[in-house]
Amino acid sequence: MSSTPLHSPHPAAATLRKATTEPLWVRLLLTCIALLFLALFLVLPLIIVFSEAFARGAELYWASISEPAALHAIKLTLIAAAIAVPCNVIFGLAASWAIAKFQFKGRQLLITLIDLPIAVSPVIVGLSLMLIFGARGYLGDWLMDHEVRIMFAVPGIVLATIFITFPFVARELIPLMQEQGKEQEEAALTLGANGWQTFFRVTLPSVKWALLYGVILANARAMGEFGAVSVVSGKIREQTNTMPLHIEILYNEYQFAAAFAVSSLLALLALVTLLLKSLLEYKAAKDLAAGQPH
Repeated sequence: MSSTPLHSPHPAAATLRKATTEPLWVRLLLTCIALLFLALFLVLPLIIVFSEAFARGAELYWASISEPAALHAIKLTLIAAAIAVPCNVIFGLAASWAIAKFQFKGRQLLITLIDLPIAVSPVIVGLSLMLIFGARGYLGDWLMDHEVRIMFAVPGIVLATIFITFPFVARELIPLMQEQGKEQEEAALTLGANGWQTFFRVTLPSVKWALLYGVILANARAMGEFGAVSVVSGKIREQTNTMPLHIEILYNEYQFAAAFAVSSLLALLALVTLLLKSLLEYKAAKDLAAGQPH
């Protein structure tokens, strides 16, 4: 009679457990490496920024962020983000709806073009806009004849910001809409809803968390963009300087306390963005667990 145990584990199961269960020292080592990386490249720079910002007292900190040049930079950054983000929301919803719900020629090309700002250097984006709208660009003579100023002015900054940030909303919505399919929309149309009713009452509620997540990421990138805006703005103080450009000028002028003070505002924005991202992920997971659309 065989003495093989009745409940011996299957060889495949035993192999799976060995392949997916690491020794304790390996898990501790990997955890320590990850924590050390986060401490050196994320936590420590944030601590340095805020400590340097307040190194010479709260009075100088407040004076640095409330001077006219700093206030104008903050205002211009908010204006650029306030224009760029809604434009990207409209584009992201339209592109995602078209790509996920319809089949058409050029669909794959559209998906590729959406990723273009991620693949191209922001400086190249700024130079491209200069070649189109600059004084020596393709439309330069016509713009000058009609006294329309785009480069080295607010419109150029807005255009650069829109170009850099438009993938964020679309990239959050496209995979989700493709995963959801078209069954809900087809059911709504069968029940008599028109296209707009279907979009606002069926499609939009089902992607609301992904949309808000994309808006947060686009807004954070819009406020922190440097390369493309640096090329098209001209860096004119109290006219075309955004917060990142104002920080660079202060640092180059050896006004380190003021530069770190304004930098702390952008760092605070990053922390708020991270907090909002975590809250949205928690809310989306909670709704998903409760069976609600996400």
